[in-house]
Amino acid sequence: MAQYSRRRLDEFLQRSNNATTSHEKGKALEDLICYIFEKVPGMSVSFKNETNYAQTEEIDIGFWNESYNSRGFHYFPALVLVECKNWSRPVDTQNVAYFIQKLQNRGRDYGIIVATNGITGSRERNDGAYYEISMALSRRLHILILSYEEIENLNTTQDLVNLFKEKLCELAMTTTTF
Repeated sequence: MAQYSRRRLDEFLQRSNNATTSHEKGKALEDLICYIFEKVPGMSVSFKNETNYAQTEEIDIGFWNESYNSRGFHYFPALVLVECKNWSRPVDTQNVAYFIQKLQNRGRDYGIIVATNGITGSRERNDGAYYEISMALSRRLHILILSYEEIENLNTTQDLVNLFKEKLCELAMTTTTF
């Protein structure tokens, strides 16, 4: 598996931290996510910031996953949709539920929310946005959260692959994510 360039990661993180508008913050986070995912064998950006035909819903990033590659995200489906939230506060229940609805509308069963400051509620109490993730699982929708801190701690693509493997196991066993 590939090593992440600490210099590039730090540049992306710094650009994200120094952005002054919400558009700049969002773009910086999307660029960072494209970098870390495309380094994983078999992953490539399929689209960015695409809206549906009704112009009512936007998906930030769609990754194509050559799932036959056992060194990468072989446990993910061919298309993985990602929502990026570079917010100064945790992502709330309403926005998590809206992303879940977008996945359902597209017939997708896996999605990732990159939430730089996490999500609302408590994992232990299974309330707030954690509850939405738990309820989505009962509909066979797998929602995973990736935080800023987790991104900062990545060194290799294997770290990212292992992190999501742990998150999927945690989701299946406890019906919530970390």
